[in-house]
Amino acid sequence: MKKNKIIFLGITLITLLIVIYQSVYIVKETEQVVITQFGKPVGEAITDPGLMFKIPFIQKTNYFEKRYMEWDGDPNQVPTKDKKFIFVDTYARWKITDPLQFFIRMTNERGAQTRLNDILDGETRDYIAAHDLEEAVRSENRVPASSGATGQMISDSLVNISVGRQELQRMILKSANIKTKDLGIAILDFRFKRINYVEEVSEQVYERMKSERFRIADKFRSEGQGEASRINGEKERELKKIQSEAFREAEEVKGKADAEAASIYASAYNQTATSRELYVFLKSMETFETTFDTTTTVILSTDNEIFKYLKKMK
Repeated sequence: MKKNKIIFLGITLITLLIVIYQSVYIVKETEQVVITQFGKPVGEAITDPGLMFKIPFIQKTNYFEKRYMEWDGDPNQVPTKDKKFIFVDTYARWKITDPLQFFIRMTNERGAQTRLNDILDGETRDYIAAHDLEEAVRSENRVPASSGATGQMISDSLVNISVGRQELQRMILKSANIKTKDLGIAILDFRFKRINYVEEVSEQVYERMKSERFRIADKFRSEGQGEASRINGEKERELKKIQSEAFREAEEVKGKADAEAASIYASAYNQTATSRELYVFLKSMETFETTFDTTTTVILSTDNEIFKYLKKMK
């Protein structure tokens, strides 16, 4: 009898513990709970942390993440408005804002991820297809670079954009949030993780980049040649200027020397008769020395100065 009583008390205690275990649940700070009864939600969602109670065996707890969650899209090949294909890889951050509505529409987080794939991938395709390639890869209009020597623009092939990459991300985020509003979730952020060209477009872009670089190089080369021609022209002009000034100064010096020599000759000639006769004699001797030798034959008139000195010598 005593043994049966102990067994009964043990079974009762175990049953009581099971009932308590099934009646009590804990909600952590990072969790939110929806209570269901026979598969249908009961009451409001529980978002505050603490120790909670429910009807054992009948009611069930459904836990959902309260923190931000990650969505990572698959790279997709998407055509742009100008018929160029690109690979777009995206990611987003989202959270459950209404656990009860989320449970009714999505059931669990796996179903939410699948639904987000459909919504975000679809919005990405729609907005990329509605804009040109430049709008997807550039965020703003840039001022073309200028060359240092002339200050002229070295690239004028940049296309002005009206939307841009950041604005496309914002538009996709806004449109996607409208579609997820009744799902009990909110998309907090959406970004293009990577945008790559398909092989055909990559080749076109590389060829365009090469031609642009060649054009810029040719422009620099022509500017350099023009600058070299200008420097050579200035050099030739300076050289001719220096030579002409030197020639002018040389002629001025020569003219002054000739004038001084003529003045000396004149002053010497205008001296006294004896001095003048000595001067004429010396000049005649110089003439003899530079003109005559042992084989020279001359014919002189009788009134020639040189004949006069020759006659005296005879």
